[in-house]
Amino acid sequence: MKFKIFILLIISFTLQFSCKNESKEEPVTNIFNLVNMDVPEWSKNAIWYQIFPERFCNGDTTNDPTIKDIVGTYPDVIPKNWKTTPWKQDWYMHDEWFKSSNLMNEWDKLQLRRYGGDLQGIINRLDYLKDLGINAIYLNPINDSPSLHKYDPRSWRHVDVNFGPTPEEDKKIIASENPIDPKTWKWTNADKLFLKLIEECHKRDIKIIMDYSWNHTGSEFWAFKDVMEKGEKSDYADWFEIESFDKPETAENEFKYNGWAGVKYMPEIKKDLTGNPEDLPRRGNIHSKTVKQHIFNVTARWLDPNNDGNTEDGVDGYRLDVAEKLPIGFWKEYRIEVKKINPEAYIVGEIWWKKWPEELLAPNDYLKPGVFDAIMNYRWFRPTRHFFAEAPNKMYPEKFVKLLKEKMKGIETQRLQAMMNLIASHDAPRISTSLYNNGKYKYQAKPTENPNYKINKPDKKTRAIQKMLLIHQFTYIGAPHIWYGDEVGMWGADDPDCRKPMVWSDIKYEDETHHPYERKRKADKVKQDKELLNFYKSLIKIRKENIALRYGTVNFILADNRNNTLAYSRVFENDEVVVIFNNSQKSTVIEIDVKAKEYYNALNPALKYIPENNKLTIPFNGKIALILIKSK
Repeated sequence: MKFKIFILLIISFTLQFSCKNESKEEPVTNIFNLVNMDVPEWSKNAIWYQIFPERFCNGDTTNDPTIKDIVGTYPDVIPKNWKTTPWKQDWYMHDEWFKSSNLMNEWDKLQLRRYGGDLQGIINRLDYLKDLGINAIYLNPINDSPSLHKYDPRSWRHVDVNFGPTPEEDKKIIASENPIDPKTWKWTNADKLFLKLIEECHKRDIKIIMDYSWNHTGSEFWAFKDVMEKGEKSDYADWFEIESFDKPETAENEFKYNGWAGVKYMPEIKKDLTGNPEDLPRRGNIHSKTVKQHIFNVTARWLDPNNDGNTEDGVDGYRLDVAEKLPIGFWKEYRIEVKKINPEAYIVGEIWWKKWPEELLAPNDYLKPGVFDAIMNYRWFRPTRHFFAEAPNKMYPEKFVKLLKEKMKGIETQRLQAMMNLIASHDAPRISTSLYNNGKYKYQAKPTENPNYKINKPDKKTRAIQKMLLIHQFTYIGAPHIWYGDEVGMWGADDPDCRKPMVWSDIKYEDETHHPYERKRKADKVKQDKELLNFYKSLIKIRKENIALRYGTVNFILADNRNNTLAYSRVFENDEVVVIFNNSQKSTVIEIDVKAKEYYNALNPALKYIPENNKLTIPFNGKIALILIKSK
């Protein structure tokens, strides 16, 4: 790898003197647009597991956050008797500190909660993840931040002090540095523990990527605080989208700035936009060269921590939050900075809404060579949910196939193979709850927006739908993604309910009996669904063992509107997998044309299927699917 990087850097250096490029959008060192257009091979074989660190596992109770650790984020008021919430507590039950506070709504309460999840907790549970079968972790932000979600950082360059073993010591280390000068940066104990997590992941052949939002910081971010103190005289005054600075001679504070989505806790980085700023992708670049270099320095810090050219001790890529908010010129430069350090690093963008809640953004411009390797594939999930759950209404197989083909159109096969195919996340309802409530996708999807939204444990009918959808997820083109806890049957509405503490088999949880609006509800047992967990393990094993599911072409061979049945094959060289769905509640007989002489049931290998005259005829019960593997 060192030799490859050396050669690429020589070519890049030569081009800087042989090419002229005056555009702010196209970087001069665009050699990686030509040389390194390929998507990392490992990402096509990834089975992703997304971890929200604060809610995954509390491995060290001595580092749990205190009141002073959470100042500077929503909500502003923190009760004097605030403390972390017990991991096993009924989700909607009021904490003691909430009862005595002047916080008046469920949203405030749940956003203010902390459970103490940390990096040691993740390390402690790595063997669980290895046994599950996943081979890639997408870690929600771990940069130092007062919030539970960490998208409002105090700094980008350090791990959150409460995720490591010595919060107070780490604060002193951070304070001793010059934040703009990487030569002064040190490793806190939280940083070192993260490096240990990387090492332990790599020992288990698990890749790990970090989550960053370069579009905004937190209001407690060191550079923004300098701007608030010094105004226009701050060295970082051009980093942020400032509308007006305070005038010291007046009593009024005229300081105004743009926050992401209007949120004051997340001041936005300033951009130079060309063309219509409402057009997507945005054209232009980040305004300040200094902030851009700071971003590149932080990015390099985690890709190659000891800067020795060997990236085995670093992260394996980045998930980039609200990627459409930043100009595409910046992303082209960013790719160069990442790939010149580690050509095999994976870069995945969050490309989501064009107009919520109706229109998703077409990602094609972001998936051209020189930008992202892949995106979070919400565009695949939305019609998939629509079809299998009849949400928000019935969709027939022909329409579903048409939409799937539309979503793939104009995108390279290698990028389709590397797509992060997610069905739930920190920003959407858990898959079981999403299917249980069959309204529009991510619209009025929590009790604070819809009092009739179902928050209890989903029923058996929903579980059957979920299993069919999972079979599609693990047999379709793109890398399957699991939101922590979905594999053990966790349920929950949209944020914050999708961020409940992970359900572990060695913790006894209180029943869920409380309702946010004090309504009566049936008590729901909170424990792992072992049958579902084993189903996930089986699907992961099937995907790993069949190369056609990772590299094979997708051939739709049945889309029967009358019977509501669907079938497709995945073919790669001599390997073939046929997947068949009866999406109707009624039993039926499905007949499809096939090529092989014999198939076996992937979920029950003892069952064999022998076609007659190249036709396979199989009776199906309602709401069930089969994965058939071509016999060797």
